[in-house]
Amino acid sequence: MGDRERNKKRLLELLRAPDTGNAHCADCGAADPDWASYKLGIFICLNCCGVHRNFPDISRVKSVRLDFWDDSIVEAERGPLCSPALWGWRIPSACMFMIHNGNLRVKAKFEARVPAFYYIPQANDCLVLKEQWIRAKYERREFMADGETISLPGNREGFLWKRGRDNSQFLRRKFVLLAREGLLKYFTKEQGKSPKAVISIKDLNATFQTEKIGHPHGLQITYRRDGHTRNLFVYHESGKEIVDWFNALRAARLQYLKMAFPELPESELVPFLTRNYLKQGFMEKTGPKQKEPFKKRWFALDCHERRLLYYKNPLDAFEQGQVFLGNKEQGYEAYEDLPKGIRGNRWKAGLTIVTPERRFVLTCPSEKEQQEWLESLRGVLSSPLTPLNRLTASTESGRSSR
Repeated sequence: MGDRERNKKRLLELLRAPDTGNAHCADCGAADPDWASYKLGIFICLNCCGVHRNFPDISRVKSVRLDFWDDSIVEAERGPLCSPALWGWRIPSACMFMIHNGNLRVKAKFEARVPAFYYIPQANDCLVLKEQWIRAKYERREFMADGETISLPGNREGFLWKRGRDNSQFLRRKFVLLAREGLLKYFTKEQGKSPKAVISIKDLNATFQTEKIGHPHGLQITYRRDGHTRNLFVYHESGKEIVDWFNALRAARLQYLKMAFPELPESELVPFLTRNYLKQGFMEKTGPKQKEPFKKRWFALDCHERRLLYYKNPLDAFEQGQVFLGNKEQGYEAYEDLPKGIRGNRWKAGLTIVTPERRFVLTCPSEKEQQEWLESLRGVLSSPLTPLNRLTASTESGRSSR
């Protein structure tokens, strides 16, 4: 067996080796990574591989299965991250370098001090989150044990492009985050003294919605206003800037939650700093009498706050209505199909949400969408309410605006 085939076989064995972390991407956790950085000694997925290609001085990648792995690769190509001075051992070959490193060892070096508020992207997250996480780790080395002390971001001020509430035009707006006061403000005039809105960190969420907003750095900020959910859609040309804003908001949220729930450990608060929607998409709904015409609406399921919100359009500033989702013991249920005698408009795959106050009758564009919605809804209904859920459960139960 030649060197190339022997190295390929050994690399495939390394992917399956226990206690190495190699079975999942070192950067986003995706299962079964097919690529490797032979300058860093890690196994990564195809999406993260695309990011690594953008900084060849730090990382160089090859396919584990499709590319040739010569023993001489690392000796010929290695950069400062592969030096014995940094890693503490000699590097005889590409394969040996992968053997002596691996995902867990490299993560222990480059993720030694990741702050609790810092968002670590998952496999299904957008590209800008993965790119800035990878650059923060390997290019800027922000989380290494011997780096500078990491402190909370604190106050922040800058400009973001914000979508107008009543039109689709994005305009440059000044945003100011006051972490200690727990406030986010934005101004319509650069030198303005009176903010257009003052947003409490208590009710704030931020989630990247790049496809919906139509920009690779698109961020959706939501907060409570007069009993409704207000949506702000913003972006920045710089990926680093928008991710820094995102993590600054998460840090401010962590400060607030620690004060509001001093009895809870930090690990239980982190999932509530920001959250992604469990599922989004179009469905058609009828009214409370179930005799009204079915109308197409955009739905978003917030599993942490146990709310199903619906909008006329995906980029609306306010929701048309929302449903608080308790649990089965409280009389909440989601089941397949429509009540007897009710037929949808264009879509026939129906589902019904039962609350103590009323039934919400919906139709989905396909059976696949129907099953995905049912799985998501039932997952929320089967989970117990948390202390944070109980803050809104009494006032939000089964509420619908229209």
